[in-house]
Amino acid sequence: MGTTSFSATILSALIEHHDVVAVYTRADAVRSRGNRLIATPVKECALAHGIPVFTPASLSGDECFAELQALRPDAICVTAYGKILPERILALPPYGAINVHTSLLPRWRGAAPIERAILAGDRVTGVSIMKMDVGLDTGPYCEVREMDIDGKSLDELTEGLARLSCDALIDALRKIADGSALWVEQDESRVTYAEKIGKHELYADPSDSAEMNVRRVCASSEAHPAKALVAGRGVRILSAHVVAGDEGAPDDRLEGAFDVGQDDRAAGACGTARFVRKRLHLTCADGSVFEVDALRPDGKGAMTAASFCAGVPVLRETGARWERLV
Repeated sequence: MGTTSFSATILSALIEHHDVVAVYTRADAVRSRGNRLIATPVKECALAHGIPVFTPASLSGDECFAELQALRPDAICVTAYGKILPERILALPPYGAINVHTSLLPRWRGAAPIERAILAGDRVTGVSIMKMDVGLDTGPYCEVREMDIDGKSLDELTEGLARLSCDALIDALRKIADGSALWVEQDESRVTYAEKIGKHELYADPSDSAEMNVRRVCASSEAHPAKALVAGRGVRILSAHVVAGDEGAPDDRLEGAFDVGQDDRAAGACGTARFVRKRLHLTCADGSVFEVDALRPDGKGAMTAASFCAGVPVLRETGARWERLV
């Protein structure tokens, strides 16, 4: 049971090692221009391997339960499915309903564990193979794999965790089947919750530190972009990094040259955007600076920061403002 590309990667691994009797996923939906119905990555993978696909709107009905019961599954593997499994379905397979959760439980239970780990500045994240119960990611786990975050983007972490998840799940299923799985109950005193990312939550903000803004960029996605207003132009920041030490110091040629308001004459003032040594630097409230590596201006394609600045003379000449979009 799953929906996303992450889920499809895990399905592919399961197909190599087990008899997958059916796949449950979201119904086809309009996900692009042209109003075309698009199948989920999990459905595409299943159909490519001749596996029956079910797309119920809910799992709570008697008909759905009878349908699933007829499949006689030994185990149900769930990852990024997006639907609640009723208690009678959790109890149906003899080896249980097994969830692949992308965090080091009990840290970051919930909907957006990878994004929350990035935003919190966690050093590591990982994957936990958990036996599902009626709570929100509350069941015991039997396999854990760790991965350093180390400035990786959401896409990079998701790809890496998908690979880890495949190995962890295959190992877990083998141990569950032969009775050697060791289930660890979660420590409730260490629980944190990964709430869904809110609308505009990842917009860059000069009133925060450069480090926090870079975390927003790393945690961003098409659904939740890290956007900002730079020299009056709306942009999505695609990649960025914190500028260390003297690298963030103003270019001598620009010292005092900013025509951005009475209180922002200094080149290092909060909210200034400047093209320094062929790099786009954005200054934050605490004096820290982050450098934009790549961005996508509204209505245009992705480009380097240097290419963007080439079309915005004020950034090269006197510097300008950068602000949080509202």
